[in-house]
Amino acid sequence: MSPKGEPSPEIAEQIALFDLADSDATTGRNNERNDERNDSVETVVAATTATEAASADAVADTVADTSATETDIASDATDAAHSPPTWESLPAGEEADGHAIVVSAGGSCRPSGHPLTGPVDSIAKLAKLIGWAGLQPMGAPAQVWIVGMDACEQLGWMIDPGSEDDATPEQLRTDACTQLEHLISTSLEPMLTDGWELRGTPGHRIHLSRTVGKSTAMVDVILEPYAWTMWNSGDTLGILGTESDDELRDTELPSADADAARELGRRLAWSVKNLGVLPGHTGARTGAAVLDKIRRERKRTGKGLIVNTAGPVPPLDNERPGDLEPAVLWTRLPEPGELEDTTRLVTIDQRAAYLASAGMLTFGTGASRHVFADEAETAARETKRPFGLWLVTLPAAASLNLPTRLPLPHPHMRNDQPVSTWVTTVSLEGLTSPVVDGGAGLDVDDLAISEAWIYAEQGRALESWAATLRTARQIATTTDDRPMKEFTAACYKGYIGRMLNPDMWTSTKMQHHHQPLWRASIMAHSRWRGRRAAMRIARETGRWPLRTVTDSWVYAVSDDDQIADDSTALGKLTIEKQTPLSGSIIEDLYSANEGVQVRDILVRAYREGH
Repeated sequence: MSPKGEPSPEIAEQIALFDLADSDATTGRNNERNDERNDSVETVVAATTATEAASADAVADTVADTSATETDIASDATDAAHSPPTWESLPAGEEADGHAIVVSAGGSCRPSGHPLTGPVDSIAKLAKLIGWAGLQPMGAPAQVWIVGMDACEQLGWMIDPGSEDDATPEQLRTDACTQLEHLISTSLEPMLTDGWELRGTPGHRIHLSRTVGKSTAMVDVILEPYAWTMWNSGDTLGILGTESDDELRDTELPSADADAARELGRRLAWSVKNLGVLPGHTGARTGAAVLDKIRRERKRTGKGLIVNTAGPVPPLDNERPGDLEPAVLWTRLPEPGELEDTTRLVTIDQRAAYLASAGMLTFGTGASRHVFADEAETAARETKRPFGLWLVTLPAAASLNLPTRLPLPHPHMRNDQPVSTWVTTVSLEGLTSPVVDGGAGLDVDDLAISEAWIYAEQGRALESWAATLRTARQIATTTDDRPMKEFTAACYKGYIGRMLNPDMWTSTKMQHHHQPLWRASIMAHSRWRGRRAAMRIARETGRWPLRTVTDSWVYAVSDDDQIADDSTALGKLTIEKQTPLSGSIIEDLYSANEGVQVRDILVRAYREGH
């Protein structure tokens, strides 16, 4: 108690939840909290549901009605008020405390570990907890995490999706989603009658909203044990880690519920502190939330490029199927004598390649203009070429003086015949760069440009976004925080990957994230940067790659060869893995007569080396 006999703010919060009579003191405090939150309204956008890419308009978040009068939370106010923090040593700061709650079988707490209530063992208690907490959004709707199967069972949310022996993983996922939808929809009646509205299809994520007057509060209730049912999760579960790759097992939450709640609280606080947002239910959604927060700040200040529209691929004649700028998948046969002095296989990769490219590139936005013939060629000759797509004719590679121990400069290029195809401005830059720098050494005349779609409005739309994620990645790396490093990677990789798919961004408030030309440019930039590095390595060491997959390169080298970069900057080459190169592997490589055999031998060498 304070010297005047008033409860401390933290104790007062707990007493307010357990003793819900409308006292003047409680009402005054709630009004103050409402005023504070009304001064800091933040627009948020609902993410997809478990079974569909649901959409929801951004809303202004305020505190929901906190004047509930039911008193059915059976906890001892005195004991709760004087109880120590849930965690022996609080896992992080309090950055997420006003935005999320963690509920386990033993009770609820803030992400920092400060306790709130005892067991939340009914939907009515859950509704009361949410209404009382007055959580604010932070780049995403406020969140209540239900951790552990016991906590789900207390709320009546138990399902039996079946056995892996009797059904495929996809069948199990589908059955689980169907059961969750029915179970949750029928159990939420106490909340719905109290003014809450269920948005989208409920599953592992339950998206709720409640309107009081002109204000709307939104909250996501997330069932951690059922995150595996997410329709597009693959093996990654966002902030919860990765569940199937043995090398990433340490990114999952601990198996014990109390430890899992503690670690989840730490991760929530980390995300708010270092990314400035609550985690979305996937890395891609978190990446989008980071960019939207920057976008809102630009709208507020009027500074920086503001992207308001989607950037779909323009209607293209002669459109090729698949990606505009596909990743490279290439393997070659070693030349006689090339492996005689080699002792190890080394795979090098660009450090956070896509993130590096995203921060460097200029992107177009808004309306594009279709130009032809001389106008297209004139634009291609500009010192600072506009962002866009160009219809070029790639000469037959055999007619050019290109390195024979590298893949062709563009994935659409053919050795024996010219090819007409659309390329991004990034590839146009690469094709016209000198061969020694990884380019094709072509002039604009050599490409016979006949059409282009170009954008007048352009800028480094992802520069601040990339800087935020780069800093977060560096913090996770420096502190050896593997789960958060992998989560940060999932944010930028997932977001850049999802730029291609309009179905991920169906809400009118999310459509500006559909940017397939941005993604194509990032892919192309990473590819050209890799070629430039490969040419440098060849000059310095005489070594050439045997294989490349996207932006990684496999080399056979001697112990004296240094092919990775000393710099820790993004985009620089780092050793991904290496293994001794035995005499038998060398013999097998020389005996191979096609690329697929070389690929299999390299894979086997790494497997046997471990």
